[in-house]
Amino acid sequence: MDRIDHVAVQVTDIDRAVQWYTTRFDCEVDYQDKTWAFIKFANVALALVKPDEHPPHFAVLTPDAGPEAATHRDGTRSVYLSDSDGNRVELLERPPGSL
Repeated sequence: MDRIDHVAVQVTDIDRAVQWYTTRFDCEVDYQDKTWAFIKFANVALALVKPDEHPPHFAVLTPDAGPEAATHRDGTRSVYLSDSDGNRVELLERPPGSL
């Protein structure tokens, strides 16, 4: 079975959004900068993204994101697709040994 890695929601202020989520829920910040943050929950992660940086989407882990996938600074590779209703889906490939 495939696994959903994260869901991404757009926010206007990363710091304010991180503060809101971490004070209301039992979760932890895995990464944060001025353009996005990655918050881990027990069963899935939440990406907080700026509207001009990333679309709202959910990411599915895959062993091979395909030749059109872009490589990111954390070593992951991904490509965005649209489902039959236009929702954005990210195919995400993580480096071997990473979570």
